[in-house]
Amino acid sequence: MILIPAIDLHDGQCVQLKRGLLNTAKIYDNNAGNLATHWVSEGAQRLHVVDLDGAFSGQSENHASIRQIVEAAGDTPVQLGGGIRTMDAVASWIDAGIAQVCIGTQAVEDIDFFTAAAERYPHQIILALDARGGLVSTRGWDTTTDVPVRDLLELCAELPLFALVFTDIESDGMMTGVNLKRTAQVLADTDIPVIASGGVRGIVDLEQLRDLHVGDKRLFGAISGSALYEKALDFRRGVLVLKTGP
Repeated sequence: MILIPAIDLHDGQCVQLKRGLLNTAKIYDNNAGNLATHWVSEGAQRLHVVDLDGAFSGQSENHASIRQIVEAAGDTPVQLGGGIRTMDAVASWIDAGIAQVCIGTQAVEDIDFFTAAAERYPHQIILALDARGGLVSTRGWDTTTDVPVRDLLELCAELPLFALVFTDIESDGMMTGVNLKRTAQVLADTDIPVIASGGVRGIVDLEQLRDLHVGDKRLFGAISGSALYEKALDFRRGVLVLKTGP
């Protein structure tokens, strides 16, 4: 299991939000490339980048900052989400060096598109599964649909996806602890590798995620943003904890 630092972009700056609300943005760095360099130097095996403005507008917005991250990351894979809703956008970012593209809204609103993207780019698409109260949320988390998480998982079960990122919106950015119950349910309901996101506040949460299992299935990774930037979680110690667990 790996620990994945989050780099969330708003107006070209690296920020963290509480529950996805833009008016809660706290700026941590003005140079996305420098932040990517920092995490790679710390030993990050993967970076999770979210174009927050794109998530709301429906099209990529922070092009320059994202390209800085890709360049700074070098051989470290970068996964990108936020506003990627057309095949041209998917192709453009993969051509630009993004290892995996995260798609959420269009997986719900246009499953044919999502299926086509996954089949055209096998193992380069990640399902961004954002949920509030067991229902999938879309459009920068502004919209809570009537689609149960389990139904979307069933629709995507046979697709050649790299992974899915499960975000519990109520926990995201709050540093109140991960939602183990809902994360375990997602793990139980799919054979797609699961990356947990939202609520990590320190080592104890990583230990709980590390030890979470359903039969032989365990999490592929965990994303952390606020806990890392607020110094509540030491990245290197977190990596060690995830490596030395069962």
